[in-house]
Amino acid sequence: MSPSRWIATTNALGLISKSGANGGTYAQRDIAFKFASWVSVEFELYLIKEFQRLKEAEQKQLGWSARRELAKINYHIHTDAIRQNLIPQELTSAQKSSVYADEADMLNVAMFGQTARQWREANPGAKGNIRDYATMNQLICLSNMENLNAVFIGDGIPQGERLERLNRIAIQQMKILENVGERRLLVEQ
Repeated sequence: MSPSRWIATTNALGLISKSGANGGTYAQRDIAFKFASWVSVEFELYLIKEFQRLKEAEQKQLGWSARRELAKINYHIHTDAIRQNLIPQELTSAQKSSVYADEADMLNVAMFGQTARQWREANPGAKGNIRDYATMNQLICLSNMENLNAVFIGDGIPQGERLERLNRIAIQQMKILENVGERRLLVEQ
């Protein structure tokens, strides 16, 4: 019996048979995998291993993406506060960039105890920046600090005082986040 006749006779869902130069028998992916595993146990094992490898790679990619999104959550709130309160209109683009970088480094010092430049000098082989290597808890805390710094900037608090406050807040929040234990909502993989 030909595949097309078998498909028509059994009313097989998920199977298609085409004749001609570009013809062939095609099956929905899950049906094809099941058929292939019935034909060869070795092939079934290969499929399972490959599926597991792909799922692990996908989870790593999702984790990286989630980390990047978390790092950017309050970015616009923070930069808007800087633009509205700390950057005079007379500054050049380079001078404005320097103000943004200075504020970002102030957050890095409050959270990590070092500037981006100090981290790069201490980690010359690392790709990315200090925040790319932060834990999920550090990124949560950093996101909170960006929001708080925006409020502090709006309140006109000088940078030195903001640094001290944010550092105390970072220490307090990290103690809480690290001691959550079994109640941990976000788990790094």
